[in-house]
Order: sequence, then structure tokens, then C-alpha cells
Amino acid sequence: MRKRDILLRPLVDENPITLQILGICSALAISNTVLTALTMSAALTSVLVFSNLTISLLRRQLPSSVRLIVQVTIVASAVIIVDEILRAYAPEMSRALTVYVGLIITNCIVLGRAEAFAMSHRVGESILDAIGNGLGYSAILVAVAVVRELLGAGSLLGIPILPLAGAGGWFRPVALMLVPASAFFIIALIIWAVRSRRKQQVEAADFRPCDLQERTR
Repeated sequence: MRKRDILLRPLVDENPITLQILGICSALAISNTVLTALTMSAALTSVLVFSNLTISLLRRQLPSSVRLIVQVTIVASAVIIVDEILRAYAPEMSRALTVYVGLIITNCIVLGRAEAFAMSHRVGESILDAIGNGLGYSAILVAVAVVRELLGAGSLLGIPILPLAGAGGWFRPVALMLVPASAFFIIALIIWAVRSRRKQQVEAADFRPCDLQERTR
């Protein structure tokens, strides 16, 4: 696979959220504002790059019996570093993200790319794969956050965009958009839009409709 494809395919064709439905917990929980979504995206992308880089460097020295243990340890170490940096330099954002930075350790995207890609590819390709998947994840997370913050608070990045009815304007915030469950609907619409354009992403049906006339013959 060409380096350009490694970087760009996770944006749409192999997006970890729209195609594989991975890593959506943070999309549901902290995508109520664009700022938290951007911070979470940067945190996950940083962990992805660090873990893919390290695991690719060690891939020939890792015995299969302890491979997963070492991968989890490397990911956990990267998450702790990112979490401590946030606590030191952005304490308010760290409190806003609560436990969700720490939960990157269990994010299927990170461990999935480490096992599926970094264990069998060179360092440069592994870094590109990490950046591509990080950007693909970030694009969906930020898109969800834009819709939720705009419709739920009438603002983006804390800057008022729509004139609120409470301040003499015309827009009445949709309270549902600030509830984590609203992210389900937004992600579902994004997946529907992507798969409507890219039919190859639609999974085959798990069953064949039953014809009653055939069964009665």
C-alpha cells in the first residue's frame, strides 16, 4: 500500500468510526463542545502515534506470548503522559474530560492499529497509519461536536453564533443536543450519509428474507 493511501484511507474509506464503529464512547460523552472534542482528538492521536511508533520499533523483539501485555503497557504509558500534561497545563480541560482521557487505554482504535498494523509494518508507515486513523476519528468527533454545540448552545468554541431567544434573538437551544444520547443519532446520520455514497461499506445481510410461498410448497 502506498504511503498516501495509508494516510488518507482512514479518513473516509476505512474510518474507524463510520466503518468499524470503534471508539464511540468519547463521541457520546465529551462531544457536547468543540473544544473538548478537539482536545480529546489531540490526546488520542498523540497516543496512537506514540504506541504505533514504539510497537513498530519493538515488533521483531516481541514474543507472541507477551505481545498483548506489552502493547497494553505501552498504550497505558502514553495515556498517563498525556493525562499528566493536561493536568499540568490545562487543568480546566482535564476536569472537563474527567475519566475519558484515561479510558483511551481501552479504546479499540489504539489497540487495533497496534496489533493490525504496527506489528507488521515499518516505523514510517506505522506513524502515517496512526496519524490517518487519528484524523479520521477526529473528523467524526469534531463533526458531532459542531452539531451538538451549535444546536444545543447556539455557539462554537464558546463563541455565540446564533442569537438566543433569551437575549432577544430568535434561536431556542435544543436541550436534547446536550444529552450524550444525541450523539448516537448524529453518528448514525453520518454513517448513513457515508454508506449511501460508498455502497461497498454496506455489510451483507445476516439473513435472507423468507418467502412464505416457497415454504408452503
